[in-house]
Amino acid sequence: MAHPRTTTEDYMVAPPWIPFPSTLAYRRHEAEWIAAAFRPNASGVSDTDRLWEIERPCCRLIVYRSCPEAEPRLFPLLSKLFAKPAVPAGLLLPTDIVDDDDNAANTSSGQSFASAMQWLDKQPDRSVIYVALGSEAPITADHVRELALGLELAGVRFLWALRPPRQSQTGTLLPSGFASRVAARGLVWTEWVPQVRVLAHGAVGAFLTHCGWGSTVESFRFGHPLVMLPFVADQGLIAQAMAARGIGVEVARNYDDGSFHRDAVMVAVRRVMVEEEGKVIARKAKELHGILGDRARQEQYLDEFIGYLQRHR
Repeated sequence: MAHPRTTTEDYMVAPPWIPFPSTLAYRRHEAEWIAAAFRPNASGVSDTDRLWEIERPCCRLIVYRSCPEAEPRLFPLLSKLFAKPAVPAGLLLPTDIVDDDDNAANTSSGQSFASAMQWLDKQPDRSVIYVALGSEAPITADHVRELALGLELAGVRFLWALRPPRQSQTGTLLPSGFASRVAARGLVWTEWVPQVRVLAHGAVGAFLTHCGWGSTVESFRFGHPLVMLPFVADQGLIAQAMAARGIGVEVARNYDDGSFHRDAVMVAVRRVMVEEEGKVIARKAKELHGILGDRARQEQYLDEFIGYLQRHR
């Protein structure tokens, strides 16, 4: 299979090899990032050309951390597109309980996550939105400011796992007076967070996420509705797909430069956490959890994958 799309505009429409109607496509700010991956870098070879080496004869199998239930229309295409078997390994769901030591102090701050878990323990069931944008998203000071003010305007409880942009200090990023204004209902945590533990907690009712596939899979495991703020790579397409399934709301933003405003954060959070619409979104998230959160079925995919490797070694 060739990859003829090289310009930004090529990525702003559904690709020609999708045989069914689809509106999934990158927005301009996302498409510019993707198109750049097709341009040769300092090595003289593009990052995407390296990826396309999987078409070489030495690669006999494509393995995906996914399953047909997660991508019912796309998954049957994979073997045809790559001209080799595409085998699902399942979603590799997390377990309910992770043996993290919440009392262990973080080496940089001396804080332990036990205090954050104790804060969660005091919150009503499904009243907290957990906010985490992953470790690789290119977060800027403007993003942090608008997200903070949006959470403040939303008026809901939140636990924010904030990774400050490089060479930035959290105290200078957050708006003046923000911490004191939200102290009664919000907690900003700047050290490592055991995300699965948080998502499994009964006080958490929604997840504001960048829609990295790993975090999205973890949301499936616990059936949380999503507020979605994607940044790079496939995150925008994942967010659109989850919105199409009715399990989340994407934060509105400028499609040309990717910027967003505090009011858009407020609206998206309240749609999921406060408005009547949120009940429908939560119900659909639970329904999807019933399909994709079935550990026995997901483990069966992994067993079948292992069996495939044993038969074809």
